[in-house]
Amino acid sequence: MTTDSTTADPNAQIPAYAGFPVAGPLGKVRGTGVCILLAFVTLGIYPIVWYFQTHTEMKRHSNNGIGGGVALLLSIFIGIVMPYLTSSEVGNLYRNKGMNTPVSGATGLWYFPGMFIVVGPLVWFIKTNGALNGYWRSQGAN
Repeated sequence: MTTDSTTADPNAQIPAYAGFPVAGPLGKVRGTGVCILLAFVTLGIYPIVWYFQTHTEMKRHSNNGIGGGVALLLSIFIGIVMPYLTSSEVGNLYRNKGMNTPVSGATGLWYFPGMFIVVGPLVWFIKTNGALNGYWRSQGAN
C-alpha cells in the first residue's frame, strides 16, 4: 500500500532540515482547575504525574528537553528545580516556533520564593499550564 502526502499522519515525526526544529506529536491540553483539584485529592501525587506526562510530551514534540523519566526522578528527589525547568521548557517550545514566550525559567520564581506568599505556587501553575495549553492549541490540539 502506498501513501501520498495528503494521507500522511499529521502527528508523524517530521525530520529537521536546515536548522528547523523537529515537530513531533502534539501533547494533551489539561484543564488547569482539574489539575489543581487532582493535586489536592491525591495529596500531592498528581503533580509528579503531571511533570512526567508534560515533559514526555514536550520531548516527543520538540526532541529537546529532559523528558519524562528525568522529570519524574527530579520531581521526586529535588522537586524544587521542576518549576524552573518546566517553565523554561514551555518557553522554549514557543521560542523554537518563533513565537513570543509567555513563560520562562524566571516564572519558577512564583513557586519559590513565591511560596512564602502562599499563592505563589498556584500562580506559577496557572501561568505555566496555561502557556503549555496555549502552545498545544496553537499547534492544533483540542
